[in-house]
Amino acid sequence: MALSRDLYLLDPALNKGTAFSIKERDELGLHGLLPAAISSLDLDLERAYSNFCDQPTPLAKWVFLSALQNHNETLFYKLGLEHVEEMLPLIYTPTVGDASMRYSSLYRGGRGLFISYPLADRMDEMLDHLNEHPVDVIVVTDGERILGLGDLGVGGMAIPVGKLALYTLFGGVHPRRTMPIILDVGTDNEELLRDPLYLGWRHQRLRGEEYMAFIDQFVKGVKKRLPQVLLQWEDFGKNHARPILEKYRHRICSFNDDIQGTASVALGAILSAVHQAGTKLEEQKIVVLGAGSAGIGICDVLCSAMVACGIPEEKALGAFYVLDRSGLMHAGSHQMDPHQKRFARKEAELKGWGVDSSKYISLLDTIQHAHPTILIGVSGQPGTFTREMIEIMAQHVKRPVILPLSNPTSRIEATPADIIKWSSGRAIIATGSPFAPVEWEGKRYPIAQCNNVYIFPGVGLGVIASGAKEVSEGMFLKAAEVLSDHSPMRLDPTASLFPSLKQLREISQKIALAVALEAVKEGLAPSTTEAQLQQQIAAKVWSPSYSS
Repeated sequence: MALSRDLYLLDPALNKGTAFSIKERDELGLHGLLPAAISSLDLDLERAYSNFCDQPTPLAKWVFLSALQNHNETLFYKLGLEHVEEMLPLIYTPTVGDASMRYSSLYRGGRGLFISYPLADRMDEMLDHLNEHPVDVIVVTDGERILGLGDLGVGGMAIPVGKLALYTLFGGVHPRRTMPIILDVGTDNEELLRDPLYLGWRHQRLRGEEYMAFIDQFVKGVKKRLPQVLLQWEDFGKNHARPILEKYRHRICSFNDDIQGTASVALGAILSAVHQAGTKLEEQKIVVLGAGSAGIGICDVLCSAMVACGIPEEKALGAFYVLDRSGLMHAGSHQMDPHQKRFARKEAELKGWGVDSSKYISLLDTIQHAHPTILIGVSGQPGTFTREMIEIMAQHVKRPVILPLSNPTSRIEATPADIIKWSSGRAIIATGSPFAPVEWEGKRYPIAQCNNVYIFPGVGLGVIASGAKEVSEGMFLKAAEVLSDHSPMRLDPTASLFPSLKQLREISQKIALAVALEAVKEGLAPSTTEAQLQQQIAAKVWSPSYSS
């Protein structure tokens, strides 16, 4: 009896708090451990929301929600769904960035697995925890590139926890079937290493062959225990993100959300924007500031989508102008990897611009000469989109598409209010972090958040429900198309690029079906009918309610 009592009161998946009935209190020996009144989920929700509203700051609200999640998952997710637009910025970006930076000082008990390199010889013992209950989705990070904040070491654990909460809120994946994991391979953040409260391995970040051997050991261990699991790589550094994805995407069902999810949601936004502007995707000129995993990932997906429209790949590649810290990437640039070289501009073109390719070619230079229709920022460098740049774009394009996607808010390339003003209200905008609507000259402009949450929960649900063995680029293209089909801007030029978050559970299930059908079409999932896939998806969707 005592074991059952402890289990039901301490396990957040089973705990109902004051909503345990008299019969349940009799059977589980809970009398005396709870107040006399019998509550309900609705009453608990009212109480929780009142307490939530009493929290004075976004970070305090995050702490409250984290504690609730660790105490009563059903109530946590019910609260999230009932107040989804208010809760999302607190459960994930931008507040999760602050939580990651202060993770060690805020720590009140953890969720998930902490796989630390000094215990590499005990990997099997640590991964055996995966067998405690069925797991469909793992989100894993090594904490090296948390949002635009850099190396936060073990503090990166807040990211997988937050991402998996979104899998449940919007994809309906049962929280019991998810697992957040941090691969603690040290940190190069000297401030953390000096912090006496820091909870991670106090060592410079692991690199080279030792690092990759540790990743390999981890993947093999997960594959051995959970051969059907979906593994999402999250917030790995530029030098590791794509090599890890390419090495393991065919060995274990996996994807990198920073590369593929970001690219897919950007494609969804752009498809809607060009439709509203009355143009075509293959007619665009696209400048991307930031040549890391996210920037090149966006270019790859947009290029593939252009090719799918029927144009040759060489012509599609010619639509892109990619810049990093060294300026515009071109044939004479140094230190480009093969993925970046695909998008390098030809020297002859730069001669036509009248610029010296041996010198730094700036973002302003590029906009002045290329006359782009789309400007995307994934640089993490605030204020890099200037008034002059936006005004030049607006001179040449009726509806310029501006996507400053760096987050958190402190890292954005330009604020929506400035972009609206500088473009005389003509720019179509989506940002990486949430922004309130902009009021300008008597008009109200809703600002869409180009948040990966519009893509990855639906993709994950489709992969899980279909039994896909891999995640393909075609699945992300289909996800972007479904998202774009539900854009309010397609029907109303004054509306947002993205649908309301209140619609996202339903849209995620439609994305899941498109992804599942694509998996079957590509031979990556067992052959079955659309009707059967719909049933399989419905069977995977969990909704928060107290069990009777």
